[in-house]
Amino acid sequence: MMADLILKVIPTNRRAKEAFAYYRDGMSAQADGEYAEALDNYEEALTLEDDPLDRAFILYNMALVYASNGEHHKALDQYGAALELNSKMPQALNNMAVIHHHLGSIAEEKGEADEADRCYDQAADLWGKAIRLAPNNYIEAQNWLKTSGRGSVDVYF
Repeated sequence: MMADLILKVIPTNRRAKEAFAYYRDGMSAQADGEYAEALDNYEEALTLEDDPLDRAFILYNMALVYASNGEHHKALDQYGAALELNSKMPQALNNMAVIHHHLGSIAEEKGEADEADRCYDQAADLWGKAIRLAPNNYIEAQNWLKTSGRGSVDVYF
């Protein structure tokens, strides 16, 4: 009985330790601007990591790398996947809002008013959710929501 229990526990611990080692190496590579290496390590960590919250943070970091590389849609996909595993990540919602706002600015510069509006509305929706989770963290976003008239009253209190 005890031997079976130990056999069940050891591989899980080894996998978790291995997953963490890849995650740690990914963060280190990311900090050094070695984005391809960071993504390789995060991919490896994802294959080993079973815990949904830990997986969410791996996906979040992958999204940061994609955003750094200007791969906005890949970043949005990874942030979305992270939020599916952990809906309480205001930083992911904020970063998604920042990307949509950026894409809105680009559309506006090109004279694509409808696309700009769509992007800004998505940014407003995401910032509203982030602010509800962490009311004191996104003051600039709150100001933008007020000045742009895109915020609902409940995000200000």
